[in-house]
Amino acid sequence: MKKTSLAVILSGMAILPINAQDPMIVAHRGASQDAPENTLLAFRLAWKQGADAIEGDFHLSKDGVLVCIHDAKTNKLADRDLVVAESTLSELRVLDVGAGFGADFKGAMIPTIAEVLATVPPGKTIYVEIKCGPEAIPILMKELEQSGLPAQHVVVISFNEVVIRTLKVAAPGLKAYWLRSFKTDRFGKATPSLESVLHTLHESEADGLSSNVKIPEVYIHALKQAGFEWHVWTVNDSGTAKRMKALGARSITTDVPGRMRSSLAP
Repeated sequence: MKKTSLAVILSGMAILPINAQDPMIVAHRGASQDAPENTLLAFRLAWKQGADAIEGDFHLSKDGVLVCIHDAKTNKLADRDLVVAESTLSELRVLDVGAGFGADFKGAMIPTIAEVLATVPPGKTIYVEIKCGPEAIPILMKELEQSGLPAQHVVVISFNEVVIRTLKVAAPGLKAYWLRSFKTDRFGKATPSLESVLHTLHESEADGLSSNVKIPEVYIHALKQAGFEWHVWTVNDSGTAKRMKALGARSITTDVPGRMRSSLAP
């Protein structure tokens, strides 16, 4: 991607149009307000609620299987505290990650990436968040090939820019977004800086940035001027969603895809 200096980007922002197209609705760990996160139950419910895409978190097990779970340990969801990277798939599969959500979900298991990919209907999309490191990319490539999902319906996301760079080297045709949260101090100064964000996006060859809602508006304009997409997470109220849409978010990740679909309807 051709690099554009920050000065040039900032000088052009005054005439940059706002893109208020309808954003994709991405189900955060599935319909995670209504079902246990990162389970097949949550993903299937997300599709029923009209999500355009699902987002799932993936770690590598000890025996090299990509499994869908957010944390590096299992104690948040199950009654046993296992380290995912130090546990085999068979050890992880005996855990009940649904009972804590409610009796109706008792028996839900940690799914593999193959099982999650198999839920994706024709024309829908999956956002694969790699929570470990670049060692997951060769395994991910194999699973994607075996799934038969079209490349245009797969997006890889990560907070780790090395993961994004490794993915783009292995599969430059796949979309990849760098994840970054923002915060503002009491003087109104945002971190990280715009310069560092643009530098990381260029160096990793990411297609765009996916951020929390605290990203400064000037950053959004600068990203677009530099040719990057902008996506946002995690939005559960209609007022914020409408504001993110007005700012030009290409997708909105939410725990409540059904409600978000209704709130953004014309």
